[in-house]
Amino acid sequence: MEFTRLGRTGLKVSRLCLGTMNFGPETSETDAHAIMDQALTYGINFFDTANVYGRKVGEGITESIIGRWFAKGGGRREKVILATKVYGQMSAEEWPNFNRLSARSIVKACEGSLRRMKTDYIDLYQMHHIDRDSPWDEIWQAMETLVQQGKVIYIGSSNFAGWHIVQANEAAKARHFLGLVSEQPKYNLTERTVELEVLPACQGYGLGVLPWSPLAGGLLGGIIGKEAEGRRASESIRKELAKRREKIEQFEAFCKELAEEPADVALAWLLHQPPVTSPIIGPRLADQLAGSLRALEIRLDAAALKRLDEIFPGPGGPAPEAFAW
Repeated sequence: MEFTRLGRTGLKVSRLCLGTMNFGPETSETDAHAIMDQALTYGINFFDTANVYGRKVGEGITESIIGRWFAKGGGRREKVILATKVYGQMSAEEWPNFNRLSARSIVKACEGSLRRMKTDYIDLYQMHHIDRDSPWDEIWQAMETLVQQGKVIYIGSSNFAGWHIVQANEAAKARHFLGLVSEQPKYNLTERTVELEVLPACQGYGLGVLPWSPLAGGLLGGIIGKEAEGRRASESIRKELAKRREKIEQFEAFCKELAEEPADVALAWLLHQPPVTSPIIGPRLADQLAGSLRALEIRLDAAALKRLDEIFPGPGGPAPEAFAW
């Protein structure tokens, strides 16, 4: 396994991050525990979750599954860089202050995550979405308190615009606080708009980039080849494929020329993007996790990267050059 620093911090994380969103809704607790054990065996030390993952399955929510895995001991918690998120509604009851990023919500949500995961600290506590109603001084005061109490070590964001990253870190700097150290955006070959503003902001402020949906929900996972084998995709993926079939056909044909699996090439492409720290992979089965490791070995030369740009053109580079002189 390859390791790298998380943004401008001294924290070392694996180049692949284990996403756990499927644990509970799609993957049984037994299989989830086996996947996490396997991840450690492969050297993956970076696990990502969220307080809202799996909340529809009652007590089997994803954080609780992770907590029961930590409780098995064997150094599991100590070996893992644990990232979770705050923002979403946890209760089935709609009630003010049960979500978002008020200081009260942040503190209560953190307590809930710690309890469910049977740990006394979170390595990376990420804001799952921007909250335009909560002032940055309030948000940072709450986060500073959690850091001072040892409940949280680093703070990150997810789904932020570039200017949100600037706002957040300038407000943190005024408080002499470290601020955001990572951003988790939707980023893959089919979705590259973050190259305009978000990635330059991350580079400017020293944030690690943790792309979610690196395979575009399965669209980049060899869907046409699977279709030919009689394997049926979900309705949502079939709709996406109908809109992008020509490009996906070109992509899978190019992967065949490279003698590599489409999913591995899609992950490898992300790993070749300088701002990217660790793409988040979300296996439902243990063999899917094993297959992802191949991406670490693939080296895409300039010609291969150029061909992928031709198939899936980005916005043209960072702003403003992408749309102005």
